[in-house]
Amino acid sequence: MKIITLEEHFSSQKLGQRTAEVLLKRSIGNVSPEMQDYMQRSLPSEAELEDITGSRIQWMDKHQISIQILSYGNQNPQNSDPKFAIELIKLANDELAKAVAEAPDRFCAFASLPVSHPTEAAAELTRSVEELGFKGAMLVRPTSQDHPFFDDPFYLPIFEAAANLNVPVYLHPSFPNPQIIDYYYSNGPWDDKVSGILGTAGYGWHTDVGIQTVRLLLSGVFEKYPNLKLISGHWGEFASFALERMDQVMYPETNLSEPISKIYRDHVYITPSGILTEPQLKFVKDEVGIEHLLYSIDYPYIKPENSGSFIANSPLTDEEKELFGHGNAEKLLQL
Repeated sequence: MKIITLEEHFSSQKLGQRTAEVLLKRSIGNVSPEMQDYMQRSLPSEAELEDITGSRIQWMDKHQISIQILSYGNQNPQNSDPKFAIELIKLANDELAKAVAEAPDRFCAFASLPVSHPTEAAAELTRSVEELGFKGAMLVRPTSQDHPFFDDPFYLPIFEAAANLNVPVYLHPSFPNPQIIDYYYSNGPWDDKVSGILGTAGYGWHTDVGIQTVRLLLSGVFEKYPNLKLISGHWGEFASFALERMDQVMYPETNLSEPISKIYRDHVYITPSGILTEPQLKFVKDEVGIEHLLYSIDYPYIKPENSGSFIANSPLTDEEKELFGHGNAEKLLQL
């Protein structure tokens, strides 16, 4: 069966060099020696991220993955200094386009955007789609103190452009605000490594990006732009599990014309991000419908052994497997 995965990451040595020339090393807060050791052992090398036609395609072939939709992982320059963001983003997208061109039958891409300049971000999304052939955008949480949430009208040009271009926006986790990490995830009866994981991949960054999604639902942006589509990883970043609760206690107090769950089901697509677990698959399929499920692995950060067999071995019908594996992605991304 054909398989398309949508959250697969890439890195560019040229972009890294240019970033180092113009920016100070970005801090993600105080990182303990234990957490540094964990990151060194668990994160892929830059060489593995940058590889396109070597071990990456070999891994894809082993797991019967036909196409990866590439995007930047930790190297995404979206939240770089606004003075340099536009330059770095254009370089990033140009480098990503070159990578896709090495094997265009195996790769497509999501653009990075300079969110500190929303009008320029809209223009860059347009360029990336119309000139580079990209299939949408991947955004991480904004770090602006003045505009920390995507529901801020400041960011409307980005979502208007995505709707007009008929391409989705993928919201990807990133490190929460350091104050959030300190308050919720630190100082427990465990070592700093566990605190670091709890505040990021273990729990924290999923609630962080899930709140971005919920705030967008409440903002009315999907009513303003009916063609806007969002992709949410990690089985919906916890937001998918609270739709009925939000309808019950929050929707009646809003100005929304439809229940929150209805807006979510109409506009949000969900991927597993390498969390290949059957209970979550069953729940999310029942919650949003098979037509809004997409497949993703989070390569090379995660490389599950069942990457190629999870769909085939799932309790889905043959028709549902085809939709989950590739049909929905082909329709959404116009492949």
